[in-house]
Amino acid sequence: MILKSFEIKKINQTINNLILFYGKNEGLKNEALNTLVEEGDNTSNYEEKEILDNENNFIENILSKSLFEPQRFIVIKRATDKILKIIETLQQKKLEDVTIILNSDNLEKRSKLRSLFEKDKKLICVPFYPDNDQTLSKLAYNFLKDKKISISPSNINLIVNKCSGDRETLINELQKIEYFSKNGKKINSENISKLINLNENHSISELIDNCLAKNKKKIISILNENNFSNEDCIIITRSFIVKAKKLLALSKTFETNNNIDFTISSAKPPIFWKEKEITKQQIYKWKPEYIKKLIYSLSEIELQIKKNINNSINVITDFILSQSLSETNS
Repeated sequence: MILKSFEIKKINQTINNLILFYGKNEGLKNEALNTLVEEGDNTSNYEEKEILDNENNFIENILSKSLFEPQRFIVIKRATDKILKIIETLQQKKLEDVTIILNSDNLEKRSKLRSLFEKDKKLICVPFYPDNDQTLSKLAYNFLKDKKISISPSNINLIVNKCSGDRETLINELQKIEYFSKNGKKINSENISKLINLNENHSISELIDNCLAKNKKKIISILNENNFSNEDCIIITRSFIVKAKKLLALSKTFETNNNIDFTISSAKPPIFWKEKEITKQQIYKWKPEYIKKLIYSLSEIELQIKKNINNSINVITDFILSQSLSETNS
């Protein structure tokens, strides 16, 4: 059965416990996943290859159930037609308190996996088509309206155009504007241009990348050479969280396959060639459990900055130094 991406909440996971997401809109897929799977839920992530190599163990794990175990969520990344037989096997079984979500790239119409999910009324198939300027403008308008932030249509277009069709980038930019407005700053074309251009501030990107890679000397050099403002600290914190979440996904993949080149090449969206080497350093330095703690700490710092932006420079500088100077977390 085919559902639109905005109909996710209609899914009854008691009946529809096999779900297929496919398409290249990673930002929208992540939103849908977060709708179905809340933070703290009992979730396991698998690569398709990992399941194909351990088919019997995987099926046995799915069918086994502890009496007091909560609802389980199984997310299978990069699923293709190769996993079709396993899905057909699970269809014949009684699946209790488990939801299996297949997260696929673009599946052609001739895909047998896609066809199975589209035609069976007990299965859910959700395509995620690329965003266009119209859908992103609507997203921006609704976000700003919900936050009671008044911005002209021309400035909304300015923000959307800056994001090059990427939904996750747009959300990040809108959140910057939200935090900026909460501190009593006037939202005009000049301030918007300044805020969204900070996304291109290579010093901020370098700061975060080198902190995660624990390049101590480089971190100190960047901090000494740049006069970051209080507003910059909001962007640094948000950008740090986004980067840490991407690193978490990479770290989980690496933990599964122990192949650094495969981990880098399979990243979605692709890692820019200039960033591959430092990303490898970060993966080697951080294990998933430590990245989760990092994200939690960053969220706490974000709240702290919101409460007192005037002290944000000291807060973010102390945090970055503590992370870059600490012992490896691997």
